[in-house]
Amino acid sequence: MNPFSNRRQFLQQASQTSAILAAATSLGGVHGFADDKPVKVRLGIIGCGGIMTYHVQGLVDRREAVSIAWLCDVDPAQLERMDKYVTREFQTEPPERTALYEEVLKDRDVDAVIIATPHHWHAPIALRAMAAGKDCYIEKPISHTFDEGPLIIAAAKKFGRVVQQGSQMRSSPVTVKAEKLLKDGVIGEVKVARAWTAETRTVEKPLPDGTPPRGADYDRWLGPAPKRPFNPHRWHQTWRMFADYGNGEIGDDGIHDLDMAAWGLGITTLPKQITARGSRMLLDGHASEYPDNMNVTYEYPDGRLLIYENYPFTAYGLHGFDNGNVFYGTEGYMIFSRRGAFSVFQGPKGTPGPTEGKDLRGQRGYAEHMAEFLNAVRQRTPTKASADVAHRSCALVHLGEIAFRTRGRLDFDPATERFIDCDEANALLSKNYREPYGLPELG
Repeated sequence: MNPFSNRRQFLQQASQTSAILAAATSLGGVHGFADDKPVKVRLGIIGCGGIMTYHVQGLVDRREAVSIAWLCDVDPAQLERMDKYVTREFQTEPPERTALYEEVLKDRDVDAVIIATPHHWHAPIALRAMAAGKDCYIEKPISHTFDEGPLIIAAAKKFGRVVQQGSQMRSSPVTVKAEKLLKDGVIGEVKVARAWTAETRTVEKPLPDGTPPRGADYDRWLGPAPKRPFNPHRWHQTWRMFADYGNGEIGDDGIHDLDMAAWGLGITTLPKQITARGSRMLLDGHASEYPDNMNVTYEYPDGRLLIYENYPFTAYGLHGFDNGNVFYGTEGYMIFSRRGAFSVFQGPKGTPGPTEGKDLRGQRGYAEHMAEFLNAVRQRTPTKASADVAHRSCALVHLGEIAFRTRGRLDFDPATERFIDCDEANALLSKNYREPYGLPELG
């Protein structure tokens, strides 16, 4: 059965109950301050791989007001590595360890979870976490398919939960300064935003199937994805090459730059038309199921454009940045990069204008983004990368990928969130889930 058959009913019910539950969940427990010292947030860590290591290191190094109550991962080697780091450098009480995220969610004392699994697990875990009363920091992208996004939005409203997508540059002081300039009209009205990922990639040759690492729960790692034999590429790091688990380059690094393009353009809706092309330009024999380059254009109902490009062959980047954006306005343009920099060029001669400045250069927002989430957990305040904001950016990943996989150019209705006159494209807005790991029935 398609798990989205009751999607509209769920969204309607969620809307009706959101206000009551939001008020009810804003009281008591961790949701407040004692004097000027923040109350500790009790965290469950779900997925102990690369980016989670970075998050936990940040929490430890900054001595954040948190306690790490649980470590969850299907690979005991990753649990061991993370546990040693936490108990050696941060807290004397060791966290509980488990391969079952459900055990984390059953702990009533857990206030929030940080989810950094492969993409295909984000929504199944996050929806259950919110239903269990946990706030969620979800690594990008929050959704593996388009239709998961509205469900996450609805669950956050229904259960009164805080959601923060791991779009860290949203919280950088560089972005704060750039945002004020854009709002003050430093380049006039922004009409076009361009985003790119320009990094050298190498060929990953196919590997034979093998045996999962000792003690690892590979079936649970696959989870809602189709049953497959173990393959080293379908495991840590390189899982991103496969549609079962990830979203290709556009959904890996690309989502960061798409998110900032949407931010700079100031969009509050979904596009009405998507044009996409991609190919195997350079990486012949690459094991990935995705093209090694893509070019996608999104047109919005008011005529504004967002353009995304990625290239696997360049170490020099564009405008000096491997990941970046240009915002084209009626009176100038701004070059912006999530590496922590921006430059403004004004008028017909491109006269140099404001920059981020030496004091802010290189700041990428990781500490600020996590701090905003933790304070939102305590105070029940909004976040910069909330579920609805995140969905508008993640949707660009999914819509671009679907356009590439089908007709190359598609019309989309932002109101109904469905493609116009293209059943094959609409079928790709959702997917089938392998039981018993599918989406929960939240009612």
